[in-house]
Amino acid sequence: QVQLVESGGGLVQIGGSLRLSCAASGFIFDISIMSWYRQAPGKERELVASITSDGQTNYSDSAKGRFTISRDNAENMVFLQMNNLNPEDTAIYYCNSKRPSDPVRYNYWGRGTQVTVSS
Repeated sequence: QVQLVESGGGLVQIGGSLRLSCAASGFIFDISIMSWYRQAPGKERELVASITSDGQTNYSDSAKGRFTISRDNAENMVFLQMNNLNPEDTAIYYCNSKRPSDPVRYNYWGRGTQVTVSS
């Protein structure tokens, strides 16, 4: 059974930091592209950052320079370090996994963790 379980969200003030974690199980983690998405109220879900099996990263423009995605293949974990947070970062953050060879069939989501940045 595939599971992606996010943790680490919460309430933080402007300029603060949070570290999100995603624990993965039930699929071949170390060949998967792992990503963080977010969805703010009234907006579409958007990609925040992704990391390939060999550690190549990709960030949205809003995340560049503030967020860092990383993974631990031995522990089946992926992380998102978020610094200098602002109210526009308020959203539910979702962990996502895709297998590069078949990203449609092997596309998994966690339930999300709420991040709220207060002014």
